[in-house]
Amino acid sequence: MSAAKAVARLPPLPTVRDLVRLYRLRALRQLSQNFLMDQRLIDKIVKVAGRIKDGQVCEVGPGPGGITRSILNRAPERLLVIEKDQRFLPTLELLTEACENRLEVVIGDVMGFNMQKCFPEDFRKDWVDEQPNVHLIGNLPFSVSTPLIIKWLEAISERRSAWSYGRVGMTLTFQKEVAERMVAPVTTSQRCRLSIMCQNWCDVRHAFTIPGKAFVPKPDVDVGVVHFIPKIEPIIPLPFKLVEKVVRSIFSFRQKYSIRGAETLFPMGMREEFGMKMYSLADINPHTQPFHLTMNEFGRLCTVYEEFCRQDPRLYKYNPRARKVPQFEEIDDVEQELDTDRTQ
Repeated sequence: MSAAKAVARLPPLPTVRDLVRLYRLRALRQLSQNFLMDQRLIDKIVKVAGRIKDGQVCEVGPGPGGITRSILNRAPERLLVIEKDQRFLPTLELLTEACENRLEVVIGDVMGFNMQKCFPEDFRKDWVDEQPNVHLIGNLPFSVSTPLIIKWLEAISERRSAWSYGRVGMTLTFQKEVAERMVAPVTTSQRCRLSIMCQNWCDVRHAFTIPGKAFVPKPDVDVGVVHFIPKIEPIIPLPFKLVEKVVRSIFSFRQKYSIRGAETLFPMGMREEFGMKMYSLADINPHTQPFHLTMNEFGRLCTVYEEFCRQDPRLYKYNPRARKVPQFEEIDDVEQELDTDRTQ
């Protein structure tokens, strides 16, 4: 039996709170750090990830190692932690020694970290098969949580990085309001770009909420624990960048008719005409508000926009959010070619 399988639980160790005091560690505001000390809540986070025994786990932002301990006590074959702040090395090295080297510590920024070859080859699964016994877990700093999940959703859409191993699940923390937006159903006021992007590529569950008072220092908001399982097939099977561009534009005027945002996908001289054409071809009422659009309706809008882009490739690079929006001449035959294609 391997050492990883022989060792189930960690030996007695100083508490995380004691180690924080011993090494005089304090949460840095500029890194959006907040320490979770309640072991019951820590164990509850790890439990959401499901069965991790004999599996491969990557923890993001372990800090002083509270969640790290709980993961190790569930006997994974190997735990890789990615930590940006070198001040936490002593507490993490203590855990490395205690768990007989099942723990590997990498000092670096997860935003630039590629997990393409982080796990053993025998853990890879085909995308349509059951999920691999590989897990991502993290109590994320608020400042990076949303950019990171968008980055990872794009990786999921391309089945690369950690998701080259199959449909790897994620258990992550976010501000409660962000967690609620991720799972927000159609017609609710919390529905936004993040809702569409998360729900298109993953089955998303807001598992539970941790009160802010459980953290040190206490943040101004509560924290939501969210579990993600990549879908076998996305609802909108189109390139990530294109879907994000359409969804972002439509939600840019969230309290107005959704066509107002969709029109910004086109240069000024084309907006009214092509906005109406887009909604007509997608068979959607242009007076529908963004948060009333269903996933299938967003899919139809993205499909029509992609067809416009194929007819005039300059639209792919057109960026309505640029400080100086580039303009280009209207292509008179775009509409004619689209109509011709549809009648053939």
